[in-house]
Amino acid sequence: MSALRRLRLAMVECRKMPVMPPINAESEILHQKLRTLDAEFDREMRARGFDPTQTENVALPSHLAALYAQRAQIKAELEQAEEKAHD
Repeated sequence: MSALRRLRLAMVECRKMPVMPPINAESEILHQKLRTLDAEFDREMRARGFDPTQTENVALPSHLAALYAQRAQIKAELEQAEEKAHD
């Protein structure tokens, strides 16, 4: 068998290999949720005339406060998942 044929067969075999899931799928899911919530929170803050960097210094309307609380919850879950992954 020629070297070129072996190379082609090896390339075909590589394509057949299943994609490995992330090592810590839970952490990756939480990161994605957090990115989504961060983007929505920033968008909503700007739409209401707030500067997203001033979150700690302003009284948030109920909808923004709920988004802020969700972000805090996801951050806490993410921290726990990462601690669990390191143990």
